[in-house]
Amino acid sequence: QVQLVESGGGLVQAGGSLRLSCAASGRTFSNYAMGWFRQAPGQEREFVADISWTGGRTNYATSVKGRFTISRDNAKNTVYLQMNSLKPEDTAVYYCTADFRYWGQGTQVTVSS
Repeated sequence: QVQLVESGGGLVQAGGSLRLSCAASGRTFSNYAMGWFRQAPGQEREFVADISWTGGRTNYATSVKGRFTISRDNAKNTVYLQMNSLKPEDTAVYYCTADFRYWGQGTQVTVSS
């Protein structure tokens, strides 16, 4: 089992930045690809970004490419999502996932216009 705890969400104005963190415990963190998803009210959960277990490969949703950066620190068992140039449509609960099997409880991001 892997336990995931997200943090760093909050309220920010459009154009601002936030950095989300996801701390993992349990099984060996470095064995897993990690990712971020988000879910806005009344919408399906959608993919945001993922990163390979080495950190050498990343993928992004088209809607966030060039604005968000995913990274990981295997020594700290933590994955990050740096979000810049935030838009109101980025408002959602952001979830961290390990291997697309284990999920955190989510952290709210609200972007005001």
